[in-house]
Amino acid sequence: MRTPTLALTIAATLTADIAAAGPVTGSVKTLTRPGTPPSSAVVYAEPLDAAPIRKPGAFTLTQKDKTFRPHILAVQTGSTVEFPNEDTIFHNVFSLSGPQPFDLGLYRAGASRSKAFAQAGEYRVFCNIHPQMTALILVVATPYVVRPGPDGRFVLDLPPGRYRLTAVSQRAAPATGEVIATAGTVDAPILTLDETTWSDVRHKNKFGQEYPAAAYKDR
Repeated sequence: MRTPTLALTIAATLTADIAAAGPVTGSVKTLTRPGTPPSSAVVYAEPLDAAPIRKPGAFTLTQKDKTFRPHILAVQTGSTVEFPNEDTIFHNVFSLSGPQPFDLGLYRAGASRSKAFAQAGEYRVFCNIHPQMTALILVVATPYVVRPGPDGRFVLDLPPGRYRLTAVSQRAAPATGEVIATAGTVDAPILTLDETTWSDVRHKNKFGQEYPAAAYKDR
């Protein structure tokens, strides 16, 4: 008969084995037109056999040099994104897409405003003054998110189980694949993003109108 101490030790060991799988490694391959560099991408993993852990967090999408940094951001549902203005001019962050369109209004240099994202979706983010400013926020129902390195490689530390991996960039349709996280390192299938058909279509301002011609000259 096992002693209580031995039983507890065995249980703890089994729990540790279940909780700790090896890393999942993979890569994102981006197809582009000649002379066009690939855009930034993110990869997220959704559990297929279990509910994802809820770990909403606080994130930042900075406005600097009339550019959003980073250009693409993935956050879990329930997270808050801060939008600091680090330029010396006014900005007006807005999005007309996703289940929760928003408009943060006009605010000056050094100020910041935030938005809580309660619903999953894809949010194309713009500035109502500067049409060159674009970003993509992905609100997903999982905390397992990673940004690939310059070579496209990524590593995800996942609990054991089966997952759907999704790679997304601003200029391509999502690419997906499945992987099973187990003990030891697991190689995920290559995720290929095709940006060869992307075209830079001018978007409208928050009122659904064209930006004034002067806004395109001031770039």
